[in-house]
Amino acid sequence: MKLLEGKTALVTGASRGIGRGMALKLARHGANVAFTYLSSPDKALSLENELTSAGIKAKGYKSDAADFKQAEQLINDILAEFGSLDIVVNNAGITRDGLLMRMSEEQFDEVIRTNLKSVFNITKACIKPMLKQKQGSIINISSVVGVKGNAGQANYAASKAGIIGFTKSVALELGSRNIRCNAIAPGFIETEMTGALDEKTVQGWRDAIPLKRGGTPDDVADAVLFLASSMSSYITGQVLNVDGGMLT
Repeated sequence: MKLLEGKTALVTGASRGIGRGMALKLARHGANVAFTYLSSPDKALSLENELTSAGIKAKGYKSDAADFKQAEQLINDILAEFGSLDIVVNNAGITRDGLLMRMSEEQFDEVIRTNLKSVFNITKACIKPMLKQKQGSIINISSVVGVKGNAGQANYAASKAGIIGFTKSVALELGSRNIRCNAIAPGFIETEMTGALDEKTVQGWRDAIPLKRGGTPDDVADAVLFLASSMSSYITGQVLNVDGGMLT
């Protein structure tokens, strides 16, 4: 059963990792998919081809979600190409880790701009067409670090905590218009980025998780599918932890 037949979804930062898994999951459930990338045109083209092989319409856009004018143009381009926009997944993000005493102003500002301001930019740009449609689902990717903090990630934690506050506020503003806004807080998700860590470090993470394993991009994508579909039609303003019980 396809849960998103005829819907159009946008996933920011989707050329690899968790974002890629989200885009593929939405496509397999019938959604037409627009996605953004910044620096990996080959990976973006590969994803576009894989998405269209699922029998849906797909297009990648080179666009910086942290730039307000680019975000506005992106939404206009998607509406012109696809005709509607029903689901938005704000996934674009970076890390610039370091202890606070050594963290530069530039490292702090870059993370806040990319991780948090991008969510404002894309959400502000997409709500006008959603208001016209009188429906929509906005899904913001936060992190367990935004809930509990983490040493060496003050900038990242601040950006992800900000996403949670933003999500709850948007949910209150737009709920009466049948537009839902929720957040997902992934825990330790094993991707090509975590593949660069040594096995002892990775196993230490796994051992600290009640389910005794790291998550997969598909675990996060399943949560996105749930929040994008009518299965969650009475859910808004919530934070869904996808963390194997890490925050329990």
